[in-house]
Amino acid sequence: MSRTLSGVGVTPRTGVGTARWHVTGERSRSEDGGDPDVECERVDRAFASAERGIESTRARVADWIGEEEAAVFDAHEQFLADPTIREGIEATIEAGGSAERAVETAFSGPIERFEAMEGRVAERADDLRDVRGRLLDALSGGERVDLSTLPEGTVLLAERLTPSDTARLDPERVVGFATSTGGRTSHASIFARSLGIPAVVGVGEALATVEEGETVGIDGRAGEVVVDPNEATSDRLSTTTSEEAIEGRVATTDDREIEVAANVGTSVDLDRAAESGADGVGLLRTEFLFLDRATPPDEEEQLAAYEGALSAFDERVVVRTLDVGADKPVPYLDALEEVNPFLGLRGIRRSLADDRRLFETQLRALLRAGAGRENLAVMVPMVATVEEVEEALAAVDQVASDLEGEGVEYARPELGVMIETPAAVLSAPALAERVAFFSVGTNDLSAYVMAADRENERLAELRSPLQPAVLRAIAESVEAAHDAGAWIGVCGEMAGDPDLAELLVGLGVDELSMSPISVPSVKARVRTIEYEGARALSDRAVAAESVSEVEDVLGLD
Repeated sequence: MSRTLSGVGVTPRTGVGTARWHVTGERSRSEDGGDPDVECERVDRAFASAERGIESTRARVADWIGEEEAAVFDAHEQFLADPTIREGIEATIEAGGSAERAVETAFSGPIERFEAMEGRVAERADDLRDVRGRLLDALSGGERVDLSTLPEGTVLLAERLTPSDTARLDPERVVGFATSTGGRTSHASIFARSLGIPAVVGVGEALATVEEGETVGIDGRAGEVVVDPNEATSDRLSTTTSEEAIEGRVATTDDREIEVAANVGTSVDLDRAAESGADGVGLLRTEFLFLDRATPPDEEEQLAAYEGALSAFDERVVVRTLDVGADKPVPYLDALEEVNPFLGLRGIRRSLADDRRLFETQLRALLRAGAGRENLAVMVPMVATVEEVEEALAAVDQVASDLEGEGVEYARPELGVMIETPAAVLSAPALAERVAFFSVGTNDLSAYVMAADRENERLAELRSPLQPAVLRAIAESVEAAHDAGAWIGVCGEMAGDPDLAELLVGLGVDELSMSPISVPSVKARVRTIEYEGARALSDRAVAAESVSEVEDVLGLD
């Protein structure tokens, strides 16, 4: 008999398939260790194995989902490098414990502390479990269950899924998943949305009543798990498993047009963006041309890459100039010794200083690529002052003058800036007088507005883009841009969440740019929004005093 279990919907899609349980189970282990030196050597090998596994998963997520999302595994590497964890392991081994027991003991305290916290911070416990699981798998000589090879038509059920588990799911094989625990802001949920996998989390103990092999429908919109659905329900949930690309611009129900573009970082992403129905590219990260090589790409190599990107779309392609430094070291560039590199010489600061020649070469390639086309826009990152923008504009003028003098065909692009620092928000009226557009990088903006390190998982709650201070920063940037006749987009993770589309549209944002896989669902959501109603909702959200109040306004769990 059909029955319905309730949870929290995290991906606004549906699917029907065959239930398969993912049970990690308890590992058999010896409590007592042998020679401490031997146990420590086993731990060393396990850490090396875990590090390789994290790097591999990070690369997969960066390729399939995006660089921003992949950054969660940087935090996993930090957990691995945490000296207190390592000291705890060594202390247990010295006291006669086995390597396995030492790992369990060293992680149990931090996991329990995260679990005792409230809100999104509590979900960081899953990240610690993920790292601990890698170490224990390595110690036992076992392989992690390969979730990337599940049979087609699988609905995966689990008590919980770690970020690594979710990152390995193949959307072509897994038509949905449901978990007993978890919330919509966990990394597993974020990955599910990015991969477009229908998902319901937080179902509770009732999920355990679902048996292996039963037919299960996942309704990620309603937050329901339908076990043994009848024919009508099965048809309803099956027909919307995959959202089809919506070609062309979409508008709200009262005709406010919203551009829905894609964030891309590789040539593969360009294909995915085109297939997703994206209205052009809202953020083309150029780092892919510069990283993982011994020398920088020359002007001709960059020209070919930019021409390829511009040719892939008739609509606007926003190219961000090189944004290195901080967490993106480049082997052939000087590595700077900075106490806090995220507040150091990065983005446009480097381009106007140490990497000036590299910046000018990039501008030459971009201006040449734009010749004969009208869809190039260039955006500079990490802007904090008017002087930086004026110097960047002067560099464009100089490069254009040089090309003119050489008789080389070129075109001047639209120039814009990323709004990701509090200084840029406070200077937004002056910046908007000088550029054609803003693009709000909500990930960095949230971190800088809230003074919360992006690498510190204990501050995840503070970095929420739903913090009222962050929403007010976006609202002020929108007002400044529009007052000066500039357009404004959002290219941070926030833009790809369909549940936040109404908020951003209500704030007056003109463009939303996201991972290609999120484009169809966000376009579909925009079509359901009534702009005047969205404005009223965003006004209430901006006036709220806490994240929980904002979530109440938005009707989020």
